[in-house]
Amino acid sequence: MTPYPTIDLSINTDLVREILVRFIRTEITRAGFQRAVVGVSGGVDSALVCFLAAEALGPENVLAVRMPYRTSSPESLEHAALVIEATGVQHLTIDITPMVDGYLEHYAPDASRLRRGNVMARSRMIVLYDQSAAFRGLVVGTGNKTEILLGYSTLYGDAAYAINPIGDLYKTQVWQLAAAVGVPEVIVQKAPSADLWVGQTDEDELGFSYRLADQILYLLVDERYRVEEVIEMGFPADVVQAIMERVRRNHYKRIMPPIAKLSHRTVGYDFLYLRDWGT
Repeated sequence: MTPYPTIDLSINTDLVREILVRFIRTEITRAGFQRAVVGVSGGVDSALVCFLAAEALGPENVLAVRMPYRTSSPESLEHAALVIEATGVQHLTIDITPMVDGYLEHYAPDASRLRRGNVMARSRMIVLYDQSAAFRGLVVGTGNKTEILLGYSTLYGDAAYAINPIGDLYKTQVWQLAAAVGVPEVIVQKAPSADLWVGQTDEDELGFSYRLADQILYLLVDERYRVEEVIEMGFPADVVQAIMERVRRNHYKRIMPPIAKLSHRTVGYDFLYLRDWGT
């Protein structure tokens, strides 16, 4: 038994699915495109996005790109293949090892695992955006609300995309929707991992489980509880404080880069919407 209450984060999967499919279709066509590009890693987030994009645009209009590195798990490639087979989308596999190692060997041979992981993530971004130009489709993001709030992403790496259909779903809600849309159970049930090095898992790296983090984040962000109030409810103080510190420290990852304001109409401050210039 946990000493803290269990917050119900269940969603109406049918309604959320309908909203997100419509979101993908509307936002991509609004931008003048008909196609989407998704980096499919073999994890549940990218699997869910690929399923939703295929439903929104038709599988022939979705390109799933697998981008393994030499230390990537073979299981990840296999699971990504399951997604491609289940959705019927177009697909491409591009090994990023030459890109990553070519840079690291020359300029960062002693780089830490964090730096190496960031180079991998940004190399994948380069691939996705180049393939988006070739395929004439927009890059669709695969980051969930938990990762975005915690800053558990690489700026201009996996945090780079044109639209993101699952960015307002906590990880536990992603699992719910993924199961409902038919993502293979082996993907839904496996331990989340960015697959940046052998044996890496998200929860080991973060120091707490997604299920616990989602409960705390929901109270802090959605319900606007104070840290002290969440701790008083019985949630572990060290985890609550660590999560709040992550949310604060990584705010810069969630916004466009600030621009120094000099005029009456500054991009990002006063010039914000399409209607600002007559549409």
